[in-house]
Amino acid sequence: MTLRKSNPPPIPARILLVDDNRSGLAARKAILAELGYTVDCAEDGASGLRLFEKHNYDLVVTDFRMPDMDGARLISELRRRKPDALIVLLSGFVEALGLNEHNTGADTVIMKNSREVQHLTSAVNRLLRAARKPPARETAPARNAPKAKKA
Repeated sequence: MTLRKSNPPPIPARILLVDDNRSGLAARKAILAELGYTVDCAEDGASGLRLFEKHNYDLVVTDFRMPDMDGARLISELRRRKPDALIVLLSGFVEALGLNEHNTGADTVIMKNSREVQHLTSAVNRLLRAARKPPARETAPARNAPKAKKA
């Protein structure tokens, strides 16, 4: 599958992928790198946490089921270190385990299936765009507003 590459990426970002499945990790890395993102990988939660502490990531994508430290625990540790971190959780068990944003702490939860690539790239772009959106400006007072009288 070849994705259209935009130079530079829609939003320059450094992404951390965490998954114990090497082939899934390599595939996701290739897809996100082809879109222009800088991508680092970790094969378990502990390694992912070490990389997270060492580098400044714009977004983390983690699997749910991993040995030793699962995705939920990793998300909890990431949130403890950086509460506003952008996190995407991937799992083949979303429906079976009832995983959602509220009970996992992730910003987005994505089911691993045939549409995963589409959902992942869309979520990554959406989250990064929202995080980079400038804050709304306060509205200026009306020009003809009555001035306060000095006492």
